[in-house]
Amino acid sequence: MPRMPTLPPIALAALLLAPPAAEKPARQAKETYAVFVTSRGKIAARLLPEEAPVGVRNFVELATGKKEWTDPRTQKPSKAPLYDGTLFHRVIPGFMIQGGDPMTRGQPTEPDMRYGVSGPGFRFADELKAGTTPFAGPCQLAYANSGPNTNGSQFFITEVATAHLNPRACSSPSGVCGYVRFGVGVCGCERVREIALAGAAKVRLEKVQVVSQKPSCD
Repeated sequence: MPRMPTLPPIALAALLLAPPAAEKPARQAKETYAVFVTSRGKIAARLLPEEAPVGVRNFVELATGKKEWTDPRTQKPSKAPLYDGTLFHRVIPGFMIQGGDPMTRGQPTEPDMRYGVSGPGFRFADELKAGTTPFAGPCQLAYANSGPNTNGSQFFITEVATAHLNPRACSSPSGVCGYVRFGVGVCGCERVREIALAGAAKVRLEKVQVVSQKPSCD
């Protein structure tokens, strides 16, 4: 076995007294925001890829025209920004506003029984964790669904805390049911109530902007 070299006393003391190497600062994750430009002003949310990576990527790609979807009116593929020109087709004051139905793109601002039943032509799985409370506060951005693993393009923004929407035990394959939160409001949240009070299919989502700097909703 090779012998370890013996350091002179002075060198050994210098080694023991040397300050530890400075740790590199942790790299801050890049933040992404979605700005909902509506006919009643802006609402902005910070997206949460650490919580719902698939859900965030799906929303961003549909909003920016990077993901193909099927237009329910023509049954043809499209890569137009899905959310531009859609309506908040279902609103409940004191609860939430819901949008993202591609059937409402460019349609008149009048309630229609067809609204709220369409999607992008695909579904993706839930990203839920038992025991978490994503809806403990107001202005949460999440996917609407019709049961486990039926997320598509429709979303909702809560007006108030909605604890009954938090993940819960159920008989689904994962054992957890609920709504996938993928963003939290940072400004303009007072407009959720305004849109809800305006009534179903009365407010248009003119476009969704995806930005990397915290936006202003003035």
